[in-house]
Amino acid sequence: MALAQVVLESGRSIKLSSLRMAETYDGLLMGYPTREMNDAIVAGAVEQAEKDYPSLPVHLVEPPRAPREIRRPTFGPMEELPHVLCAGFFTSEPVNPELDSVLHFSRLVVVWFQADSALPSLGKAAPGLCDVPWDAKAEDREV
Repeated sequence: MALAQVVLESGRSIKLSSLRMAETYDGLLMGYPTREMNDAIVAGAVEQAEKDYPSLPVHLVEPPRAPREIRRPTFGPMEELPHVLCAGFFTSEPVNPELDSVLHFSRLVVVWFQADSALPSLGKAAPGLCDVPWDAKAEDREV
């Protein structure tokens, strides 16, 4: 049983089998997020997904970045990412139409950011999650 199901813009249905969530700014005790900090968080999230799933392709959904005004920009301009960092393992029908869907499936690890800790669903998914280029990024595997 899948944790969640998402229908991509392409019409393909993908199933979430495993999900890791973390607070985007976990450990930030002082200061505020900047573009440089966010770049490091995003790169670190992809690197961690590659370590957690070493034999799988990983795709990053570029997160929305929100600049914020602050009174005294000590560290430079403030920029915020959505509050929850997610890395999920998804599966679907094979990408190659010549493969038997009983014996084959496609798989992809997706890293994305979202506003809350809700599971993605058919009617509601984080911005960009439904735009994953599955056919270009996922790999087929035999059962």
